[in-house]
Amino acid sequence: MRRLLALMPLLSAAPVIAAAPPLPLPPLPQPTAQELPLLRLPQRGAGSAVRINGLRQQARWRLEAGELWLPLEVLEGQLGMNRSQGEGGALVLEWYGQRQELPPGRQRSLDDEVAVPPLPLLEALGVQLAVRGEELQLNLPPTNLRGIRSRDLGAGAQRVVLDLEGPGLVRSGDGRLLVSAQSNADQQRQLEGLGLAPRQEGPWLSLRAEGQRLSLAGPWRLVLDLPGSGAAAGGQAGNPARDPRLAALLGQGLAIERSSPWIGSQQLLLHSVRLDPQRVPLSLLPLNRPDGMQGLSSLSQLARQKQALIAINGGYFNRVNRLPLGALRDEGRWLSGPILNRGAIGWNTSELPLFGRLSLEESVEDSQGQRWPLIGLNSGYVQKGLARYTADWGRAYQPISGGETAVLVRQGTVQRRLETADLETGAPLAPGEELLVARGGLQLPWAAGERLQLRSRPSHPLGSKPFVIGGGPLLLLGGQLVLNGVGEGFSSGFLGQGAPRTVIASDGRQLWLITLQGLNGAGPTLLETALVLQSQGLREALNLDGGSSTGLVLGQEHTVKGRGVAAAVHNGLGLVPREELQGRSRRVALGGGAPAP
Repeated sequence: MRRLLALMPLLSAAPVIAAAPPLPLPPLPQPTAQELPLLRLPQRGAGSAVRINGLRQQARWRLEAGELWLPLEVLEGQLGMNRSQGEGGALVLEWYGQRQELPPGRQRSLDDEVAVPPLPLLEALGVQLAVRGEELQLNLPPTNLRGIRSRDLGAGAQRVVLDLEGPGLVRSGDGRLLVSAQSNADQQRQLEGLGLAPRQEGPWLSLRAEGQRLSLAGPWRLVLDLPGSGAAAGGQAGNPARDPRLAALLGQGLAIERSSPWIGSQQLLLHSVRLDPQRVPLSLLPLNRPDGMQGLSSLSQLARQKQALIAINGGYFNRVNRLPLGALRDEGRWLSGPILNRGAIGWNTSELPLFGRLSLEESVEDSQGQRWPLIGLNSGYVQKGLARYTADWGRAYQPISGGETAVLVRQGTVQRRLETADLETGAPLAPGEELLVARGGLQLPWAAGERLQLRSRPSHPLGSKPFVIGGGPLLLLGGQLVLNGVGEGFSSGFLGQGAPRTVIASDGRQLWLITLQGLNGAGPTLLETALVLQSQGLREALNLDGGSSTGLVLGQEHTVKGRGVAAAVHNGLGLVPREELQGRSRRVALGGGAPAP
């Protein structure tokens, strides 16, 4: 986002693509009588579905005293709002030149989603709202695409500017954008030449595009910054049953199945991927962004970056600041440490994972012999005390809470102190450096030159494995039900709600990747999930992030989308063909580096 804002003065200078005189645009569709919105919203109401310009999706919404609360995922992923961090934990939403700042008190949980009240932004852009039963309807008349501009940003990246006649909704996910705009055949040829594979689907213009986007007014326009692989990534999604790579692996012991078990009066849709990691040439790997711990991506994008043939979403994260909330370890490096002794798995690539609950016991001892406990490693989970951050967190550390201070440590020696004002500008993190961050009024006594000794030990052998991912709660262990959500720090509301689920499990011989959704309900509770999996003969099972994050990618197709849309996630788990890993190792050994994502 900062990159887009910094380069805004260049937008007016972006060259216009030469083209023949534009063809006439088709007439915009007019709403039917049934689609016309109510003039006034009711004072109270709640529901589990949102219809946006005719497209319906599962999403919680709530009206209280005339104030509308919507999940942040809907505002960002299905309407096109941009989000940034303000001061004091405030969330800033921007949409076509309009801005709304929401302090922490104006952010709340709506089931398993972060919700905010965006009515001022919706009204400012002319979005019409209606409530029909449990469905909330949002309508913004489609606009026309006026022109297209592009600019080479270097290293294969490009900027594409879509000039619009008015504001347009933007739905993102699974590698494509839907813009509520009408285009003509000439404009579609221009977009095709930019590698965006356009399709006009009724009132929606569909583009193959991933990367950063920004909406602007005066004039109306949508700015897309596409990474080097963005224009050519992915290709058309294929049917996994016809994917030749999957077909070959099915003959080697890989099993992909769909079933519809019942739990009580609710029928579920269960997708499962099963394999013996010693027989099937697929390696389980964590999927994470290459540029540090802050940020979200689509599951399809994470899978492509590591050439994963099959992928599910991974552990928890904060959707407001886009930071991880749990264990993530890759090739022996803690990208993010465990929290709250929650469930986790640890594994080598050719064996079944170990399942258990995990914490990381860390401390530093100073030259006075005083030992200081560390309460977090590369984590977005904020507590009072001392936390540790390394270069795996990202190129720089920005404060997560107010009033933080820190010391920068290299090879066990304090290099310098950083006061609150120093951290606000960002503290660079180089390989071999560590930042010890004090929160909640903790005073650090160390000056430059102080020697510190780090001690670190995982609470469970799984934490010593080269690969670790955390979630929770732990559901099954040794075939027994071990669900203890309160002990793992989950709220009673979270434990009792039904939702789509993602689970990694084992029957003692095979690894299972599982998603569960409700066919006639919201989805299973955690207890119902555990009981269903136990009835399937599973012995170990760990719940991962669920709800709108739940996803399954098979080949090039995002086959499972938790609530009907491909929501952005922080990390995932992928099954990567072993020849891809061997090829990557050879390229690195020859000095070529890993393949570009």
